[in-house]
Amino acid sequence: MTLSPLDDYPIHQAPEVMRHVTTSDRNFYDRYYFNVHPCSDDLMMIIGIGQYPNLGVMDAFAVVRRGPVHKVVRASRELGNDRMDTTVGPFRVEVIEGLKRLRVVLDENGHGLSFDLTWEGSVPATLEPPHYLRWQERVVFDSRRLAQTGRWTGSITVDGETIEVTPDHWWGSRDRSWGVRPVGEPEPPGIQAKNAGTFYWLYAPMQFEDHAILCIVQEDEKGRRLLEEATRVWPDREPEYLGRPEYRPEYAEGTREVVTATLRFAPPGGEPFEVKATPILPVHLMVGTGYGLEPDWKHGMYQGPDLKVQGVTYDTREPGDAARMWGMVDAVGRYEYLDGAQPSGATTGYGLFEYWALGPHPSFPD
Repeated sequence: MTLSPLDDYPIHQAPEVMRHVTTSDRNFYDRYYFNVHPCSDDLMMIIGIGQYPNLGVMDAFAVVRRGPVHKVVRASRELGNDRMDTTVGPFRVEVIEGLKRLRVVLDENGHGLSFDLTWEGSVPATLEPPHYLRWQERVVFDSRRLAQTGRWTGSITVDGETIEVTPDHWWGSRDRSWGVRPVGEPEPPGIQAKNAGTFYWLYAPMQFEDHAILCIVQEDEKGRRLLEEATRVWPDREPEYLGRPEYRPEYAEGTREVVTATLRFAPPGGEPFEVKATPILPVHLMVGTGYGLEPDWKHGMYQGPDLKVQGVTYDTREPGDAARMWGMVDAVGRYEYLDGAQPSGATTGYGLFEYWALGPHPSFPD
């Protein structure tokens, strides 16, 4: 058992050193997630930096979608003793003011993507409901997450072109999540080989000029709710509970690609209202980033004793590359209050529209 600098702070919650978490589950993780976009279909970038204390690994990725190009930079190292060290090679995150301002950096690395960005929350960070799921005897999700919408300042350089990022129209959302979820090298499937399960999911943090709506829907193969959230968050007043959210997506014919969706909210004691969601720039989050598609690079996978930094680029105009674009979609979403239902300000906002429809669900008769 080894001490680390964090042990000098009065923050312990168990009779362990701070580098050890209170569960021995190999899948415990602690991660930052950010997305960046100019409220248009010009560009979207997603950044993730995670620690996996029971696997002894820390890794990071950034993926940018610009036009047909899907470009990833990723890095991995041994975690070591100091969990306050948030660098992974050229990546680092700095907490300037907790729950309010952070700086995220990817230094020049030879793979055609770098940035230096400062995040400022536009509404208070909000704690989401616990995410717990037991599947075929195994607890596969047991995690918590905070969410926040905000604005960005700084610059992004893509293939030698530097783009200035200003908070007037460079928006985004972030989350901090920690707990148990599938990570690392694949385990023997055991009984799960009988049925890989289903994942019917919507995650929609949407930002308007003076407020945000945070919406989550997860259902199982019978259409039963596993997780839900609907909250309107203001910068200067108590958040509003918006009741049970209803999600009605419309798919491109013959696919599970969402063309548009209607989100319906029914706040207790208030008037129901609807928001139209339109994904305007898809980013296939799982391609190249470690979320599970590539057998040689998964979140928390040990890449050896030395720092490893890689770059991966795909062009969706190429049929082979386009065929890789599968799995969870994190799109820039345009959100529109319908029928004048907005509480104030503009009717249109922007944010993340994250969705996946894997496996059986009542909405798919096949």
